[in-house]
Amino acid sequence: MSSQPDSLRPPAHPPAEFPESLRGKRILLCTESFGPVNGVSRTTLMLVNHLRANGANVAVVAPDNHTRKNTFVPRQPSATPEPAADDVGRQSLDVRIQGYPLPYNPELSIVYPVRLSTLYRRTFETTPDLIYLASPASLGFQVMLQLRQQPLENQVPIICNFQTDLAGYCNILFPPPFSNLAVLAFSRVQSFLFNHSSVKTLFYPSRFIRRYLEKQRVKGEKLEILQRGVDTQLFHPRRQSDTLRRQLAPNNEIILICVSRLGGEKGFEFLAEAAKELDARGLDFKLHIVGGNRNAAVETEIKDAFSALVDKGKVVFAGFLMGEELATAYASADIFLHCSITETFGLVVLESMASGVPVVARDEGGPSDTVRDGKTGFLTPPESLDSFVEKVMLLAGDVAMRKQFSEDARSQAEEATWDKINNQVAWRMADTIAASERERAEMLVGAKLAQQDQGSEEPAASGSGELVMAPSPLFGWLMMSETFKARAADARVLGGMAAISASWIAVGAYLVFINAGIWVKKTFRGLLWR
Repeated sequence: MSSQPDSLRPPAHPPAEFPESLRGKRILLCTESFGPVNGVSRTTLMLVNHLRANGANVAVVAPDNHTRKNTFVPRQPSATPEPAADDVGRQSLDVRIQGYPLPYNPELSIVYPVRLSTLYRRTFETTPDLIYLASPASLGFQVMLQLRQQPLENQVPIICNFQTDLAGYCNILFPPPFSNLAVLAFSRVQSFLFNHSSVKTLFYPSRFIRRYLEKQRVKGEKLEILQRGVDTQLFHPRRQSDTLRRQLAPNNEIILICVSRLGGEKGFEFLAEAAKELDARGLDFKLHIVGGNRNAAVETEIKDAFSALVDKGKVVFAGFLMGEELATAYASADIFLHCSITETFGLVVLESMASGVPVVARDEGGPSDTVRDGKTGFLTPPESLDSFVEKVMLLAGDVAMRKQFSEDARSQAEEATWDKINNQVAWRMADTIAASERERAEMLVGAKLAQQDQGSEEPAASGSGELVMAPSPLFGWLMMSETFKARAADARVLGGMAAISASWIAVGAYLVFINAGIWVKKTFRGLLWR
């Protein structure tokens, strides 16, 4: 396994250029969420827009509930140009499939079983040149499992982007021993799928995730670091609003901000305890929490953890914000608080830094690679509430330090552009397609030579001088029968899908149970307060 850090590998292609060879190529992009739902889906949306704008033929497959039933609809910039005539067909290559939304996070679904051949037919009507799996889970697992059943000559190369730590989520959301079983199941499934020869590259966003993938015995030559970009024009210190600051902190209190979907795995229990401790230590602050959850019961449970501080006017929930409103919320704050330890990258951290707001984060996951400790913010031991609170107190009380951290954070964010990140992906796609085409050409030549050799060969003899008997006619017919091969492949896919579906059904059933518990607590609490 390669131990050479990605940062030491010389760039193979100019990051400012888009590969010409990728224009017109058919790319089937499967994602578990799409649109302005979360950091992962926003990253995927940026990539799709970049590829299409540069002439790649991209078809997106995503669960239906992330589009028409989305929590919020993005506002389109007024200056967005109309697609060119030859781009109209490409823009429409989007397929929405059905799934069961997870109760704790309805933005994610357990996708119902779907045949890979159906996806081919509904997108390009033929085999794509490459499959890109954005944060593979229920949909991505199905694609990888079915593809590995295909004959070698029919296998489409796959590039995966590992952006969601499913095992980490399970470890937090489920109590033992369910958490242990879920983590083990995901680890085994991911190891089985990622190590197949059809998976050519596995992008990862941080050292934390690389270590996880190495534990799954993924070959080092498949791993390539891919960080996130940020819109430094949208997220900018100049977005600071004096009006919003006066509204949030009329007495010039320190404004703390947290931007996150309201979910149990996002560290809100830790944040609530930190806010209570900051209040106990006498810090004059307002905590501005931006985000929500389509599951009202889950959102209510998160908010209840802050109820005492909400009553005191210390905590304000803003709900979902996006675009300029979100950028204004970032830039109008003094310190960004990041309490999740399940983030593979944590795009909100980079957006905060681009807004000139220093970060205090728990030293676990993606933020460990993004925040420069003591320069653009502070990293604290993941389980140490005291250390986290002390760093917030330190930054809150030192105006000069906040100013310097703000400038350094902005400078660091300016180095991370979306064009550079997306061109890295585009070059990897182009190289992978070119390598696949060469391999197919070599296989075709080899097959023709083998056919020529077979036509002139006599029955071979074994080392003992005995003739090697040909297989029985029935066995030979079965092995040559396309119907038999297809049925055998279907049986293997069905068995694998049954195992994966059973795992997802178990996860969904458990979350439904938890969701019902939340509803019962809410109902009885309401009755008691009447």
